[in-house]
Amino acid sequence: MTKKSPFVVSADWLEKHLDEPGLSILDASWYLPAQNRDPRGEFDAAHIPGAIFYDQDKIADRSSGLPHTIPSEADFEREMSAMGLTVEDTIIVYDGPGMYTAPRVWWLLRTMGAKNVLVLDGGFDRWKREGRPVTAKVTKIAPSAFIAHSDMSRVASFEKMREIVETGSVQIADARAPGRFSGDEPEPRAGMRSGHMPGARNVPVASLVKDGELKNLEELEEIFDKAGIDLTKPVVTSCGSGVTAAVITLALESLGHKDNLLYDGSWSEWGSRADTPVETGEAK
Repeated sequence: MTKKSPFVVSADWLEKHLDEPGLSILDASWYLPAQNRDPRGEFDAAHIPGAIFYDQDKIADRSSGLPHTIPSEADFEREMSAMGLTVEDTIIVYDGPGMYTAPRVWWLLRTMGAKNVLVLDGGFDRWKREGRPVTAKVTKIAPSAFIAHSDMSRVASFEKMREIVETGSVQIADARAPGRFSGDEPEPRAGMRSGHMPGARNVPVASLVKDGELKNLEELEEIFDKAGIDLTKPVVTSCGSGVTAAVITLALESLGHKDNLLYDGSWSEWGSRADTPVETGEAK
C-alpha cells in the first residue's frame, strides 16, 4: 500500500469529522489575477460547513510592498483569535483546486506555533463534484486566544537568501512552472525579470500534485531525486510570491525532511530587484 503524507486528510475523513469539537476548517483559496476567480465570492456562495475564510492578501505584512509577507506575531495572533482559533485546535486547511494555496497557510500556522494543522486532499472543487455537503451559511465564531510561538528559523529573509546564493550553502527548490524558471515565459506580475536564482533547482508544483492530491511518498522521493535535490541536506523553497513554495515544504516535511526554510519574498522580491543575479535556461 502506498504511503501518503501524514499532513493531509481525505474528504471522507473530513466529512465524518465535521462536527468534532476542537476542529477548525479554513478556506485559504487564493488565485492569480489571470485565473479570473474570486475566492471570497466563491466562499460566500458555498463552502464546507463550519469553514471560515482565510484572506491571504489581508493576513500579511502589507507594509512590506510584497504580496504575501509573513505578518508579525502580534498581528497573526489577533487575526487567528478573531477567527476563533487556538494553537491546540486541529486545523484543516483547504483551497479550490487542492494543494495550491492551502499549504502556505499550513506552513504559516505551524511557523506560528499551531500544533496540528492538516491539508485537505483534493480541494473544494472535488468536494463539490463528489456531492459532499456545502453551505452558504455564515459560520458562527466564538473569539478565542491564539497564543503564537513563532519559529522564524523556518523563514528566509532577503539577506539570508543572498547569502545562500553566494555561498551555495543550502539547496534552492523553485516551485514555479518550468517556463518561468528557465526564463522562456514572462512572469505574471509586471516589473520582474524572468529566470531563476543561481544554483536553484526546479521542482514545479504541478509535478508534486495530481488531481488536487499530494502524490504519495515514494513518488515525492523520486521527484526530488530527479530534480537534483538531496534530501539529506538543507533546502530553501521559493516560488512567485511565497505561496506555492509551501507545497514543496509540505512535500519535504511529509518525507521527514526537517532542515528546510521558505523564502518569503520569493521571486516577487528577487526578480524585481536590480542588484540580484539571475540565470536563465535549465538548472545548472
